[in-house]
Amino acid sequence: MAMQPVYLIAIKNLAKFLEALRHAQAPEKVGLRFVEELGFTSTNDRLFIPLLKAMKFLDDTGKPTARYHSFLDDTQWKSVLADGIRDAYPDLFRVNRSANTLNRDQLSGKIKSLVEGKLSPAMLGNVTKTFMELVKLADFSGDGRDAPKPDVSEDTDVTSGAALTFGTKGDDRGNGDAGDSGRSSPALVYRIEIVLPAVRDQAIYDAIFRSAKEHLLK
Repeated sequence: MAMQPVYLIAIKNLAKFLEALRHAQAPEKVGLRFVEELGFTSTNDRLFIPLLKAMKFLDDTGKPTARYHSFLDDTQWKSVLADGIRDAYPDLFRVNRSANTLNRDQLSGKIKSLVEGKLSPAMLGNVTKTFMELVKLADFSGDGRDAPKPDVSEDTDVTSGAALTFGTKGDDRGNGDAGDSGRSSPALVYRIEIVLPAVRDQAIYDAIFRSAKEHLLK
């Protein structure tokens, strides 16, 4: 199936629109009237709505999603935008996980291939410039997914998020019995691997290691 193009006809207001969106109170529904109230009255600005839907900032009815509300956070809006871009252009990131680093010619070539050559030169240019303008505003340094944070409390058993393996190994201190001909006695060795969740909240990691200390280092 060919890539479904997501684009704006004019990108000059994109950065200003996203800035206005971040500083406005989230409405019950984002429609043409809301976009105009933010000061974007051009007919070209109407394409902001399908763009927000493609980035999963809005549901099909125009209602703001959890991602929209996360976008309003001044400390994480750039990484939230990056997640939205990945969802708006999934085919691009499927063929190149670092699609955000492509230059204009590379990007245009990838898009042309993914749409199976069915876009006019003008539309191909619109898709390319829209993607590149979005990428300029976003932060792709994270893990690439705005995963929900797990509910981790201080009483959480750390083994629920760890892989435990067991085995026997000779005691390398060489303190075997005299009657054992100098051979080391076997000892049980525990190897514990803590698989950390992909979250941005340092408190989650602090809780996991605090639980490990309390339950495993007694």
